[in-house]
Amino acid sequence: MPTSFEDRLPTVEEHTALAASVGWSDHFDPESIGASLAGSTHGVVALENNTAVGMARLVGDGVHYFYVQDVIVHPDHAESGLGSRLVERLLDWVAATAPSEAFVGLFSSPEAVDLYSEFRFVTTDMTGMHRFVQPE
Repeated sequence: MPTSFEDRLPTVEEHTALAASVGWSDHFDPESIGASLAGSTHGVVALENNTAVGMARLVGDGVHYFYVQDVIVHPDHAESGLGSRLVERLLDWVAATAPSEAFVGLFSSPEAVDLYSEFRFVTTDMTGMHRFVQPE
């Protein structure tokens, strides 16, 4: 179990190492991950022996709209409840920060649906849509 949690964004190195540990290296552009992290609203890092073993972050406007992003748990800590603890800390931060009811959204891999359902995330008649835009 991690020895501590820090309410902060991961460093580029921590993010890169955690992403690699779960096979997500190709999900991120190494040249822009620092700017992406800097644009985040809030983050949580789980540490064991001063090494990041989990992370999660929020993006959004920081007032009414928040999106859970990059919940990553090192495989050595999978099934330990670490993912739940990271998400819980993010939601606690939203509850303490948002001035009124906040919308918290996310995209989930099929494997993580149960994790998010635990926190009352639901699918509704809203249609989630996305697209990728290539730089010019």
